[in-house]
Amino acid sequence: MRRALRGWIVALLGCTACAPQLLAAPAEDQLPPALTHYKGREIAQTMHFEGAPWLTRESRDREEDCVRMLDGLHLKPGQTVCDLGCGNGFYSIRIAQLIGPTGRVLAVDIQPEMLTMLRERAKAAGVTNIKPILGTLVDPKLPPGEVDLILLVDVYHELSHPEQMLQAMRRALKPDGRLVLVEFRLEDPAVPIKLLHKMSKEQILKEVPPNGFKLVEQYDELPWQHVMFFQPDRPLAKTP
Repeated sequence: MRRALRGWIVALLGCTACAPQLLAAPAEDQLPPALTHYKGREIAQTMHFEGAPWLTRESRDREEDCVRMLDGLHLKPGQTVCDLGCGNGFYSIRIAQLIGPTGRVLAVDIQPEMLTMLRERAKAAGVTNIKPILGTLVDPKLPPGEVDLILLVDVYHELSHPEQMLQAMRRALKPDGRLVLVEFRLEDPAVPIKLLHKMSKEQILKEVPPNGFKLVEQYDELPWQHVMFFQPDRPLAKTP
């Protein structure tokens, strides 16, 4: 059964605010098997689109200090930014406003219902520089070598095909582009999120650098989350 169809509606403090992983465009029998564990970590189930109100809950800014997180990204006008696992566009719209009309937000999700919500919210906000993209479980459908920053907010720990996705993101980044993971801190028992939806820095470093990235920066000023910045490291092997 597809992982994206097994998610439940996320309740406050019961799960993360992570944007969902989605229905893959290719037929299921054409995909590599979905992993249940990766490098000693159990992969969390994804959030169904019916849980989207969690992403825009009134308390989110207070609990996660979203403004401070965005400030820490040091976004610049004119950049191309990917919000991977964008959900209903909570961050996509804010990023689009920060990078201005000369910038571009590539808003990727695998559930078309989420992208429909994103379009409606962007239209209501008068934001026109967002490009919704229906990705798959193994491919975010990003243009190669064009992206300045790829942001995953409470999303990475739910990727059922982490190696394929990391390779695809690596290909999409500019040589000096950044991959940014925002994840609830496993090391902090005071963070009121289920353990399955938290990640430690140690675990992140087990998984991301071996897939062609190097850690270049960390931001530790948020109430509940790590922010870890990576850049492409070694060249990827050529695709046959």
